[in-house]
Amino acid sequence: MEISETIGYVASLLVGLSLLMGDMKRLRYINGMGCLLFVIYGWQLGAYPVVIMNSFCIIVNLYHIHKLSTKTPG
Repeated sequence: MEISETIGYVASLLVGLSLLMGDMKRLRYINGMGCLLFVIYGWQLGAYPVVIMNSFCIIVNLYHIHKLSTKTPG
């Protein structure tokens, strides 16, 4: 198995696992890590639509992590 294939499988696993999370912040972190691996995977394969979409997902995840981190209690 090549390294790019392994990266793709790990990315898929992380994105899939993130969907099982109840804690939104944890979901965003795990999903973001999966998306980052998909960016690396897509880049290695020259699959630029994969790179673009997952880069966008990383930005969305970072935005929501920031919102969750700055939310005032109460």
